[in-house]
Amino acid sequence: MQNTIHTLKKGEKAIIKDFDIDLVPLKLLEMGCLPGSLVELLQVAPFGDPLYLDINGSHVAIRIETAREIEVELIKTNL
Repeated sequence: MQNTIHTLKKGEKAIIKDFDIDLVPLKLLEMGCLPGSLVELLQVAPFGDPLYLDINGSHVAIRIETAREIEVELIKTNL
């Protein structure tokens, strides 16, 4: 199964692996949403859309449709 931002749970961190540049808004690219960037899911709106993220220290809200297009690699944490 491919992990995307929309599959993250609150508090999980991941590294952006890949996305279709035509499906991700230019504003996100300008804010550092690029392959290799660290992303953390901070909050989910009551009806599941939008998602509130920390991407390399920038807090952004993205639509679920966009989150489904950004492939990530989950960072494992040892508790």
